[in-house]
Amino acid sequence: MMLPEDLMLLFLDEEDGRVLVDTTSIHNALAGAVLLELVNSGRVAFEADGKRLTVADPAPLPNEFLQESLTRIDKPMKPRRAVERLRTHVRDNVMAQLEGRGVLSVEKTRMLGIFPTKSYVIQDPKAISEIRDRVGNVALGYTAPDERTGALISLLYAVKGLHKVFNGDRREMNARAEQIAAGNWAGLAVKQALEAVHAAIVATTVAATVAATTGGSS
Repeated sequence: MMLPEDLMLLFLDEEDGRVLVDTTSIHNALAGAVLLELVNSGRVAFEADGKRLTVADPAPLPNEFLQESLTRIDKPMKPRRAVERLRTHVRDNVMAQLEGRGVLSVEKTRMLGIFPTKSYVIQDPKAISEIRDRVGNVALGYTAPDERTGALISLLYAVKGLHKVFNGDRREMNARAEQIAAGNWAGLAVKQALEAVHAAIVATTVAATVAATTGGSS
């Protein structure tokens, strides 16, 4: 599975499909994961000055979701802008990927019988337990990170979601995640992209929080 799919599974309770993290954090983290997939694929890279991302290889991607995401990088842009562009419908698109793999099913319901909402029914709990065990062992310090688990923990850390996803001492997990994010487990291109994505997610999350607070107080 792709990085965004693994990340979305970490956001779900493996027993009842309940979402463990707020919507804004999920969208920002998933958008960051999509961007990392595009960098990993070689389709997106930084320009020479290291400030803006651009399409380095326009060749079509075999995955329709990633290909559609690639079209959103329609000109050179800063990582924050790329994350913002990739946020649109990202959760629904990732859920569709997981549903297509038979990991879960999406059911439309109504909250209080009025407001449209969606619930997730886990069809393959093993898929969730495996990724939770693998990433959890790194988050809790039992095993060292590889490129995939390191990226997932760094994305969770960027949206302050580690303690919501895993049981453990919040301060210790965050300290460990900070060390992991600064570690040398990734190649240079991925490392550069991850650092930029982390900063972009933090900035986007702060902006969304400020906007929500300002709107709620007006």
